[in-house]
Amino acid sequence: MLKLESSEEQDYSKLKNLIKKNLEFNCEQYKDSHFRRRIDVRMRATGSKNFGEYIRYLTTHKEEYSQLMDTLTVNVTNFFRNSETYEVVEKEVLPAIIKSKSTGLRSIRIWSAGCSIGVEAYSIAILLHKILGNNFSRYNIQIIGTDIDKDILKRAEEAVYSELEMKEVPTDIRNKYFTYDGENYHLKNEIKKVAKFRRNDLISGEKLTGFDAIFCRNVTIYFEKHLQEKLYMDFYDSLNKGGFFVMGKTETLIGPSKDLFKPFNPRERIYQK
Repeated sequence: MLKLESSEEQDYSKLKNLIKKNLEFNCEQYKDSHFRRRIDVRMRATGSKNFGEYIRYLTTHKEEYSQLMDTLTVNVTNFFRNSETYEVVEKEVLPAIIKSKSTGLRSIRIWSAGCSIGVEAYSIAILLHKILGNNFSRYNIQIIGTDIDKDILKRAEEAVYSELEMKEVPTDIRNKYFTYDGENYHLKNEIKKVAKFRRNDLISGEKLTGFDAIFCRNVTIYFEKHLQEKLYMDFYDSLNKGGFFVMGKTETLIGPSKDLFKPFNPRERIYQK
């Protein structure tokens, strides 16, 4: 029995190495229990009874890697998800940022970390347009969306969305900011052009700086505690003075960051540098 478990663990390690090599996905930064559950989803889908069989399946079915990446990154999202949070962002966070830019260079930089298919980045862009109106073009607005999944980033750049992804978008916003082709919704270029997307690993990737707000919601829950602490400090360092950090409803600041960030709206998990 011990020999069997050892062999299974060896195959698990081999699988993680294959994933890291072929997908550039750092398995070690995720909670092991979450990672194993995600792998198990694809093992069941491919009829693989153990890690060894799944490795053999990956070897002969290269297209499985993209399915695996989708499962590992859990790209299920939609516009204006958790509407209560966006209400505070629209009425308090974004106006505070705009007010701070009333003199000098009118440059606004926002980071959507773990951006998936881009709905968060574009939701923020739409809210900025609603607030600024005719002054929108007078601001140099940069919204950076980052993720580790290259295919998902392509979808974000295309900005074409299904009815499911649009389910929380009010009719007036649909009509103003999207065109409908009878099946999907296409974001209009005025909003689309302010968001740029790039591949970035939050833990081991390039450190980004100079942001007025960082949104990283429902991403860190999959990370081990020590990596969460590191990431929150990285976000703190990436923000301009007075910048905002918006996290997921199920996430909590831990480590040194909880004493450095000041609460702005704790109920919606919004903090300020």
